[in-house]
Amino acid sequence: LFEQYQDRADQTMVFHPRDAYLTNGYSPLNQTSEDFTGLDNLEGINPANGVVVYYQLPADSLDVSLEFKDKNGKTIHAYSSNAKGFKPWDGGPRPDPSPSANKGLNRFVWNMRYPTMPGVKDVYIESSYAGHKVIPGSYEVVLNVKGKEYKSDFTILKNPKYPTDQATYVTYDSVMNYMEGQVTDMHNMINNLHSLQNQLSTALGDIPDGAAQGALKEEGKALIQKIKTWDEAMVQRKSKAYDDVDNFENKFTANYLFVLNHTESDIPVVTQPDRDRMHELDMQWMTLKSQGNELLEKDIPAFNQKLWQAGVGALRIEK
Repeated sequence: LFEQYQDRADQTMVFHPRDAYLTNGYSPLNQTSEDFTGLDNLEGINPANGVVVYYQLPADSLDVSLEFKDKNGKTIHAYSSNAKGFKPWDGGPRPDPSPSANKGLNRFVWNMRYPTMPGVKDVYIESSYAGHKVIPGSYEVVLNVKGKEYKSDFTILKNPKYPTDQATYVTYDSVMNYMEGQVTDMHNMINNLHSLQNQLSTALGDIPDGAAQGALKEEGKALIQKIKTWDEAMVQRKSKAYDDVDNFENKFTANYLFVLNHTESDIPVVTQPDRDRMHELDMQWMTLKSQGNELLEKDIPAFNQKLWQAGVGALRIEK
């Protein structure tokens, strides 16, 4: 860092990160805090477990983003200093860290992970939503400030204590990306349909009982029940704490997350039992996904058209 500084305090730049090893463990230096001195009264402090990025800003910036890309230029994970809108809940995903945007030297530690998977609002699932760690190879960090990009490359090295070859890493990476994509699709569909269910309930509430549109209201209630039945197969909304699973059975996405978390490891080997269980759940997801798509592409649009014709309003269907 000091070798790269060269008395250029008036420039925006990202310094070349040191190569990082894929290791497990934790350090308080994984986060950047103005209050942390780097010392502890009772224990030693390990180096940061990740890619440590230093970047310099000549003035305070309203919005700074950091993108981490693979050797082909594909973005793996992006972080923004201006990230808004995420409110954590018990049993849900953790928020991403935000890069600082202060004048002078700034520091950010990338945990080498893919994006966090989305959760289902207020649904408690005792699992990790974190994306898996990248595999050994060449990467790039891109600092975005006021529409300009500042880049630097770095290398992530394999753990020399593990005998894992590159082919095994590549296979593991492919399987984990696939499973994380599946969970993302599942939870996005659940959230979309739950939003439409709430909109539908509001729309039906505007129709008085016994009105001329009484048949329409009853049809809407049946559609709400169909959405609820699908939703109850996907997630357990009654669980609010870690021991609630004793009383309320986990549903489909919790089971899928369990297999995903079981497969993830710092020693990246996808076992045959994990593959077999993933295949079983994929077969179940094919049926559930088909049912969800039927609701989104057929049942809800058809009923939405009837709401328009009745002058009640419409549902906002996300594509």
